[in-house]
Amino acid sequence: MKRVSIQSQDFDIAAELAALEALGGGGVASFTGVVRGEGGLTALELEHYPAMTQAQVDRIVEDALARWPLLGVSVIHRFGRLEPGARIVFVGTASRHRTAALESCAFLIDWLKSHAPFWKKEHFGDGATAWVEARAEDEAKAKGWGG
Repeated sequence: MKRVSIQSQDFDIAAELAALEALGGGGVASFTGVVRGEGGLTALELEHYPAMTQAQVDRIVEDALARWPLLGVSVIHRFGRLEPGARIVFVGTASRHRTAALESCAFLIDWLKSHAPFWKKEHFGDGATAWVEARAEDEAKAKGWGG
């Protein structure tokens, strides 16, 4: 099972996990990212080019499928204007054993954070906006996977 969705609408974590668990493996790992609301942030706006984003996320998932013996992968990444507390990303993996599920889940979120082509703009209560810059620690984590 491979599911990759780039969407504006929210997602159902329980349904995603149930689909992965139904594959009959011994391990399911997941990560859910949520918009933080610190520093007066009122919204995070994500922009992207649909075909380019879909192709890049598909490549990242295919890389994970080639590296680990996975039974299933689910990656959902949202775009649009999201308020603090909103779910922004879900990564779920299923394998016969926990190590592959855990490692591949970490790999996917590290690579999505540094390689998925999303542009993020922060909106603040005072009307100010700022583009989110790439973080060196995110790049270092992705490099640690050999890329």
